[in-house]
Parts: sequence; structure tokens; C-alpha cells
Amino acid sequence: MNYPSRVMTIAGSAAGGSAGIQADLKTFQELDVYGMSVVTAIVGRHPETNKNVHPQTMEAIEAQFYTAIQQVGADGLKTGMLFTKEVIETVAGLIKDSEIKTIVVDPVMVGKMNSKLLENDAIHALKSKLIPLARMITPNIPEASVLLGDRPLHTLQDLEQAAVDLHALGSKYVLVKGGRLTGPAVDVLYDGETLTTFEAPRIDTVNTSGAGCTYSAAITAYLTKGKPVAEAVYLAKSFVTTAIEYGFSYTDIVGPTYHIAERKYGEAYPIIVKTI
Repeated sequence: MNYPSRVMTIAGSAAGGSAGIQADLKTFQELDVYGMSVVTAIVGRHPETNKNVHPQTMEAIEAQFYTAIQQVGADGLKTGMLFTKEVIETVAGLIKDSEIKTIVVDPVMVGKMNSKLLENDAIHALKSKLIPLARMITPNIPEASVLLGDRPLHTLQDLEQAAVDLHALGSKYVLVKGGRLTGPAVDVLYDGETLTTFEAPRIDTVNTSGAGCTYSAAITAYLTKGKPVAEAVYLAKSFVTTAIEYGFSYTDIVGPTYHIAERKYGEAYPIIVKTI
């Protein structure tokens, strides 16, 4: 029997099921990789205290990581919400001491409901400790802006230059996601030499909770399965675009992407790939 590739997510738990650990595991299942999780924090607003992020201890984070490695092992890993400098440094140490080769860092900073998901003093640790270990980083426009010292990013050309400049932080590949630009949804991939864009139609919906988590999880899954980087991004872009196309909501709050959509309905839109 050929067992599926093993992929770990180190991220926050989203109580509503649309993002974070929950979105990652749904994505892994859809893409036929074996998913494992290390919960860094529980995200859920308490109605009385109004507290939104409930961090886990370093002991709990380490225990989850070592349990997964000892019981299963891991071929690939993605990080999402890490929240504090201490967590970033701990996770970076765990990764350095492991034999995991495929590392995707999604530098999660702000949630869909504008909840703060990364403390200010954690930015330097993210840039100096974790990003250099990554095969790929996947910042969206606000995250890329912060990583570049709050540089304004308004055009596709801005994103292209951002991808080039972010590459200097040490990741082998940089994918800057342009979902917040006007016009088509265009993402920019840079490998140190070549810029490649991946374009999909902009979908008129607010139900995009977990889209970034899903995208980076899909990239990690495809890379771990041995796909070349550009193909992994293409397939992941198709997967998340279709999930967004069929997104929905049970309430008047921003709803989730639909992880089963591509399997159920097929690819919603072809992705246009251009090399610059």
C-alpha cells in the first residue's frame, strides 16, 4: 500500500471551522495527504471578557509537535498563526531540529474580522528566525507591507518588487498574494530569478474566511506530493479559487470557503500563468 504524504500544520484553532487548523486539515484531506496539527492558540471571542485569542503554552506546543513526529513523522509542514515572539522562536527551533524539508510559512497577522493575530514584537523574530527556514512564504498585501517596513503596495508592479525584496529575507520562493488589488486576483511568485504571475477572475463574494490558510495549505500539500513549485501554486490557486466561488455563510457574518467544491464541481476557472 502506498501511504499518503504526511503534512503538519502549526497554527491557530478557529472555532468557527473556516480558517486556521480547521481549514488546513480540510484542505489536506481533500488533496489526499495525511494531516496533523499543532495548535498554537485558540481563536474564539468570549462573550463576557471579549478576549479573542487564547494562547497555548510552549510546553503544549512542543508536546503536540513531538507526539506527531514520533507517532507519524512529517514530510511537509506549514505555519499559520503563531501570535507571539516566543512561539515563533520555539517553532523555528523545532523545525531546525527536525528533518522536514518542505516548509511553507504563511505569515498570518490579521484575521478576516480584523482580529490581531501577531503581536508587534514578533515581526523581527518572524523575519530573522522563521522565514529563512522556509521553502516558500505566502504573504498577502498587508502582510507583505508589514514585512517591508509598512511599504504601500497598490499595483501589480508594487507586488512584483515586493516579491523580489522579500526574497532577501531568506525564503527560496516568495508568493505575494494580490487578492486585495482591484481587477483580477493576481499573485506573484519569485524564485530568485524569475517572476511568474497567476491570475484568476475576481469573485464577487465576502465569504472568503480561511482563503489564505487554504491556499498555503494546498501549496504545502502539493509540494509535499512532489509537484514542481509553479505547478503546486497553479493547482493550489485553482483549488482555493473554486472554494471561494462556492463559498457560503450560515449567518450574516463572513462565511467560509467551500473546501469540497473542486472535487464536487470541478475547476471553476482556468488560471492564467505568465512569466515576466
